[in-house]
Amino acid sequence: MLTLYYAPKTCSLAPMIALEEAGAEYTAHKVNFAENEQNTAPFKYVNPKGRVPALATDKGVITENVAILSFIADVYPKMRLSRSDPFAFAQMQAFNAYLASTVHPHHAHNRRGARWSDDAAVVEAMKIKVPQNMTDCCVMIEREYLKGPWVMGEQYTVADAYLFTIANWLEGDGVDTSKFPKILAHRAAMLERPAVQAAMEKHGG
Repeated sequence: MLTLYYAPKTCSLAPMIALEEAGAEYTAHKVNFAENEQNTAPFKYVNPKGRVPALATDKGVITENVAILSFIADVYPKMRLSRSDPFAFAQMQAFNAYLASTVHPHHAHNRRGARWSDDAAVVEAMKIKVPQNMTDCCVMIEREYLKGPWVMGEQYTVADAYLFTIANWLEGDGVDTSKFPKILAHRAAMLERPAVQAAMEKHGG
């Protein structure tokens, strides 16, 4: 049995969507950020980083969305949530890595500035560039990554769950999403999928 450690309003929505798409049997364990549960000893035993998502498997715990999403796709190959061609798979992973290493940190500067500075003025200053940085990322996604209708073209993959999760943050980060019709169309298409609806209801936020 898989256990997904998640928290509302975080990127743990992406693997929850993937698990729902795969038809996986799993337990969802909410980590209460409001009570700082992510920094308690029991959760640090699960994930020493004190972050979500974390996916507990019968072989151990997997952290980081790029790894978790790939694992889910590999464990449930009949659902075709990944790409079998090595080059196409690498392209999918490159996109997921871009979301994890570039887009998500830009977003985090709006809400998690304390990770980078203890100076309150600096934390506030970090927020100024978030709208522009996130907009620039959307330009990259719209022009270079999102093939349509899904990230990888005609085949739906775990990359779609990750993009959808981050796309839900854009307005809050000051992005004028009307400039990105492909991203908006992707988000609308995702909202029509039963697995996405089920994951959003479970995940919350």
